[in-house]
Amino acid sequence: MKRISLEELICGRQNAAYRQQYEYILALILEGKIKPLKASGTNGKSPALYREYWLAEPQKDYSKWEEELKYQLHPMISVDHYLSHLANYEQDRQWVLMLSEYLKKSREKLRYSESVNERSFEIWGHEKFLSRGQGKRILKNCGMEEGFLNIYQTTEPLAYYSRTRQVPQNILILENKDTFYSMRRHLMGEDAVMGMEIGTLIYGAGKGILRSFLDFDLCAEPYMKDCKNRIYYFGDLDYEGIGIYESLAQMAADRRKILPFAKAYEAMVEKADVTCGMKNLPDTKEQQNRNIREDFFSHFREDRKSRMKEVLESGKYIPQEILNITDF
Repeated sequence: MKRISLEELICGRQNAAYRQQYEYILALILEGKIKPLKASGTNGKSPALYREYWLAEPQKDYSKWEEELKYQLHPMISVDHYLSHLANYEQDRQWVLMLSEYLKKSREKLRYSESVNERSFEIWGHEKFLSRGQGKRILKNCGMEEGFLNIYQTTEPLAYYSRTRQVPQNILILENKDTFYSMRRHLMGEDAVMGMEIGTLIYGAGKGILRSFLDFDLCAEPYMKDCKNRIYYFGDLDYEGIGIYESLAQMAADRRKILPFAKAYEAMVEKADVTCGMKNLPDTKEQQNRNIREDFFSHFREDRKSRMKEVLESGKYIPQEILNITDF
């Protein structure tokens, strides 16, 4: 609504009697064309008029959009939201019509699963429309779930090094890149790490492994996903690293068992005691989620478990990088 003064409203009736001016303003109020701004005060005359008013903008005619929603869109699109919010439909119309056209002409393509970006481009001509754009809102307004589009999220492919393709083998997932590179160098000349024979190393990229492992059975080599293999995890000795292990182990529990690489964790603690001592260890980052369970610690002897908990409870942590190629 636009603000307008009394003088502007009666500028064409300046020579009329005040009673006629008053009745003109009153008629505009009754017709809903203006609304008094009471905070502006009155003009001091009788009968009084306010000094300023809100000028109502003429209502837009959305009847053609209403007809379009009712009779022209694909019947699988729910029009209830947009019928109640026609101004919103005018803004979203381009995208809704593209979705409708896709359903009319290409609905059979939904039988085949596609990535989010592939389907997004197929429907709207923008590969990021669903993941970063307005796509989710458009779908919701049309009464559709994302699952209706038969889409899947893509993850970063697994980075791995396999020394052998034999089965069964031990697979070791590493949290950090430096340790992955060092162990890979080591395994190019040896077949074991700390006395345990390793067939394949996987770079987990921190929490990235939680996304990547969702597609493990789909993208891993056949020899890697053989159920006879044993899978181990090794990361930082801090709340976040332990949390990654526990989440990963829980995620895979119905298919395979994942164990912590106990010898490596124990070696981290022993080396920290010898080289720097607890007081010189780095401080735990404040933003770390400290809600870990006992799953990780259940794989260690009582004395080892107590020592590791002592490190964490003192506000310290041991980075995986404390170990290097000379320790493997």
